[in-house]
Amino acid sequence: MYPKIRIKEIKPLNLEGGYLIDGFPSMGFSSVIATESIIHTSQFKLAGVIDSDIFPPISLIKDGKPNFPTRIFVNDELKVAAFLSHLAMEESLHRNIAKKMLEWAKNKKISLIISSVAIKSSVPKEEIFAVGSTENATKKLKDAGLKVLEFGTIPGIPGMLLNEGSLSQQDVIVILFHSEGTGPDFRSSAQLCMAITQLIPGASCNIPALQAEAEKVEKVIKKDVEEAKHLDSMYR
Repeated sequence: MYPKIRIKEIKPLNLEGGYLIDGFPSMGFSSVIATESIIHTSQFKLAGVIDSDIFPPISLIKDGKPNFPTRIFVNDELKVAAFLSHLAMEESLHRNIAKKMLEWAKNKKISLIISSVAIKSSVPKEEIFAVGSTENATKKLKDAGLKVLEFGTIPGIPGMLLNEGSLSQQDVIVILFHSEGTGPDFRSSAQLCMAITQLIPGASCNIPALQAEAEKVEKVIKKDVEEAKHLDSMYR
C-alpha cells in the first residue's frame, strides 16, 4: 500500500459548480505546458500543494523561492482550479492520484474535471477528440464543438478519471490530441490549450506567448523531472 496523497490548501476556496484541470504530464509535456499557459493568461494564484511520502523529496526553486513540484492554482472569478505537476508520476500511483482528484472535486462540488492524453503521431494532425464519463459530460463536449471518441484506449490518470467518474457520476472530459512526443510541441500544446478553453467560459490562452515560451517551459519541466528521478546526483 502506498502512503496517502495529501492536499494542503493555503487559502479558502469556493469552487462550487466550477472546473478542475488535470495538469499532470502524460506522454511528453503538452498537458503541462497548456495548463501553465492557461494559469498565466487567466491570472490564477497559488492555492495549495499536493504531496505524499512517496513523492521525491525535492524543492523547485523559482525566482529565489521554494516550490512544491505539484501545486494547485485557482482563478476565483472563473471558479477554475488546476492541478499542475512537474513530476512524472510512477504508473503505480496513477489510480491513487485520480481517486484523490475525484475526492477533492466532490468535496469542492466541482461540476467538470478536464484531463488530456496525447496520441503519438509522426504526422501533424489538427483533429481533436474527446470522451466523457457521463451522458452530461458527453453533451458538454459536443456543445463545445469537440468530436466524440467512439473507440480507443485511454491509459493512466485520464483513464482512471473516466472510469471512476462514470461510477460516481462525476462529469469528466478527457481531450485526446496528437503529438510527436519529442521536443517542444508548440502545435499540440496550442491545440490542447484552445480545446480546454472551449470547455471553460472565460478561460483563455495566449498562443503567441505559449509558442514563445513552450521550449523554455519544457526545458524547465524536463530538468525538474530528471532531478526528481535522480536526487542522488544532486549531492555528488
